[in-house]
Amino acid sequence: MSGDFAFLGVPRCLIGMVHLAALPGSPRSELRVSEIARQAVIEAKLLERLGFDAIMIENMHDLPYLRRHVGSEIVAAMSACVLSVRAAVKIPIGLQILAGANQEAMSVAHACGAAFIRAEGFALASVADEGIFDQADAGPLLRHRKMLGAQRVMIAADVLKKHASHAITSDLNAAEQTRTLIFCGADSIIVTGKATGQPVDFEQLGLVKEASRVPVLVGSGARADNASELLEIADGIIVGSDLKRGGRWQNPIDPARAKAFIKAARKK
Repeated sequence: MSGDFAFLGVPRCLIGMVHLAALPGSPRSELRVSEIARQAVIEAKLLERLGFDAIMIENMHDLPYLRRHVGSEIVAAMSACVLSVRAAVKIPIGLQILAGANQEAMSVAHACGAAFIRAEGFALASVADEGIFDQADAGPLLRHRKMLGAQRVMIAADVLKKHASHAITSDLNAAEQTRTLIFCGADSIIVTGKATGQPVDFEQLGLVKEASRVPVLVGSGARADNASELLEIADGIIVGSDLKRGGRWQNPIDPARAKAFIKAARKK
């Protein structure tokens, strides 16, 4: 079933995460932007050298997250980090600004030459750590992309996004929600488990894949011991936790774990 679509033009696309240290202005911030960017470049170059097809940059350490919009200080810091990584690697870059700051992410992607953004709350509603995502972002985001002239920046939208309750849309199954995301203009669909590092439900992944006419990516819970099986269904994988020391997203990338993941995922 996999291989129907090629995300970024790459069949079985493997996207490695670069989790930025807490950005200035966020509660846990300690480092200057220049040091955060330096660390990001080191990890991005490692992922490229090991054979990942793309990189995604995220402000994962900016806990607790703001809902939907972030300040100019976060946009500026993200831009500096993405530009630094863009200059250091040749593979495509994507980004996400948590939580659901999709228009800000689109602006950074367009300015810095990124290929895609990951968008939470693109369509439908949910209740997350940050509160109620009651306004879908597809309409404003696509208009913002058009205004910027950033149509080349793809939108990878989460279906039944992690770290959220979906009781409000529980009468719509994964396939129906996937079709809604595509109807609203998503360029690809991301399927996750309940939380970061938790595996996807294979039955749900199959429903999404069957309903989709755009690439389907696994966005959580991919590991060396399940990557090949996931890629029998999905068109690509976004992986972070399994690459990190001890398998914890909070830690730096462990080169041995990242190498093992690549080796396992490339098996057919």
